[in-house]
Amino acid sequence: MKASYDRSADALLIHVGRGKVDYAEEMGPFVIHFTKRGKPLLIEILDASEVLSNLTKVTMRSKKAVPIQVA
Repeated sequence: MKASYDRSADALLIHVGRGKVDYAEEMGPFVIHFTKRGKPLLIEILDASEVLSNLTKVTMRSKKAVPIQVA
């Protein structure tokens, strides 16, 4: 796995596999890129500074595991 951050776009890119991207699906601030067979290759987190800040706040306040909803 490899991750990189694009400051100008405020996007975190997480490479989780290798291969040719065939399609992508957007789920809130997440864009997942898949192969033709449906294997995820790349996860983009858009507005990464806000998403990760909110995630950190939620997890720091919780004493147990909490499901996280992304608007």
